[in-house]
Amino acid sequence: MLNMGGPSHIEEVHEYLLRIMTDRDMIQLPFQSRLGPWIAKTRTPKIQKKYAEIGGKSPILEWTNRQGKLLCEKLDKISPETAPHKHYVAFRYANPLTENTLQKIEEDGIEHTVVFSQYPQYCCATSGSSFIEIYKYYMNRQVPSNMKWSIIDRWATHPLYIQTISERINEELVKFPEDKRDDVIILFSAHSLPLKAVSRGDAYASEVASTVALVMEKLQYCNPYKLVWQSKVGPVSWLEPFTDDAIKAYVKQGKRHFILVPVAFVNEHIETLHELDIEYCKELAKELGIDKIRRSAAPNDHPTFIAALADIVNSHLKSNRSISPMFLTRCPHCVSKNCIDSKNWYAQICKN
Repeated sequence: MLNMGGPSHIEEVHEYLLRIMTDRDMIQLPFQSRLGPWIAKTRTPKIQKKYAEIGGKSPILEWTNRQGKLLCEKLDKISPETAPHKHYVAFRYANPLTENTLQKIEEDGIEHTVVFSQYPQYCCATSGSSFIEIYKYYMNRQVPSNMKWSIIDRWATHPLYIQTISERINEELVKFPEDKRDDVIILFSAHSLPLKAVSRGDAYASEVASTVALVMEKLQYCNPYKLVWQSKVGPVSWLEPFTDDAIKAYVKQGKRHFILVPVAFVNEHIETLHELDIEYCKELAKELGIDKIRRSAAPNDHPTFIAALADIVNSHLKSNRSISPMFLTRCPHCVSKNCIDSKNWYAQICKN
């Protein structure tokens, strides 16, 4: 189960930021070997303060392990012919790091490893970097000859995933006064992306939009809605409108009721618990005098979401395709050598 991860305690924040700021598959900086560590060092106290305000750590590992446990329990029941199933967590920037997880998988003698991205929508900077990290691990190592490999790289439109988000929204809509419910604006908030990545051909923005469209179709377009973007970093141009700017603009238009929906995160972490909950639903709402603003929960361990994960893996295991043609196709303006080399490598190790 691939994801970015998050620090398990305050002391891990600097190392976590350092790994992000020095990963050129995630972010490209001038003089990155020097500038990246400097940015990580200067940002550490501010980010540590944020983690302190949400309990001193990221809960992403606990949620991922719970999701994995429930996923495997369900898989054992619906697919006994491929049982027993076991989940492993492979984080990109925090423990358990990908390299340590791969070592454990080899030690356990696993027969079939399904590399399952926990980013529903594929992005070169997140999904791509996580897949490249596995390739880098094996650049100077022998791939286990007795283990089958296969890839689940994206699942933005899976019906049960769509249903999960829809149910999460309905859980919050009923908490608004009945006479105000139809006026609630649903703001789907996803991590933003530099515009240069979009121009390069990154599929992330369009895949997030496809998720939003299907959710609103499921909800029968019950409310006004908008896709907005959060967590911009640095001075370059990013996808807009930003979540906080959109809230401010709608308040100026006389709108007073909102639901924020984390549409690209499968579990709670700092961007939901701090950015959405504290910075927007609490501090910004108070500043703007908003009547009522709520945030729908991430999928977490919602039964429908666990059913979605199980169906995604089960369908994959029963298919004759170990890797998708979309995963092997680079962006039209891709310039990353790591990308082409890793895709060529996956094409070889995932042969049926």
